[in-house]
Amino acid sequence: MDFELISTDSGSGARAGKITTAHGVIETPIFMPVGTVGSVKAVTQEQLRSDVQAQIILGNTYHLYLRPGLQVLEAAGGCISSMAGSGRS
Repeated sequence: MDFELISTDSGSGARAGKITTAHGVIETPIFMPVGTVGSVKAVTQEQLRSDVQAQIILGNTYHLYLRPGLQVLEAAGGCISSMAGSGRS
């Protein structure tokens, strides 16, 4: 993972940048929805793509560890693969 600072506002100190991961580039600042047990509640995958335009979803790994469990998650190809319609891998 790599972070590149693109710009800093002289008045507020707010920063804009890019995070580069093995799965792609994420422009910051960014709203990051949180997925519990492999899904973001109250929105569909299509809404996450088109309305929210989520570039990243935080996964609560503790909940995934408890249910469905590591063996099930690994058999599904990991969290990203197990989420329907993810669009990234």
